[in-house]
Amino acid sequence: MKPITLNERKFTRPEAAEYLGVATRTLANWHSSGRVKIPFYKVGKKKTIYRQSDLDAFLDSVRQPF
Repeated sequence: MKPITLNERKFTRPEAAEYLGVATRTLANWHSSGRVKIPFYKVGKKKTIYRQSDLDAFLDSVRQPF
């Protein structure tokens, strides 16, 4: 996992869930169960930060060809 750069867009869990088109709770469940591995950063005890490049990589990995 690369360090966060200043110019890269970062998302909170609710923002990341909206970007992916899933519920916030779904993203939290993926994290806690290990079912889907999207890298993230923990800030304090509750805040989770996702990088846009990691979310885009996940979307690319689940894209289905025609």
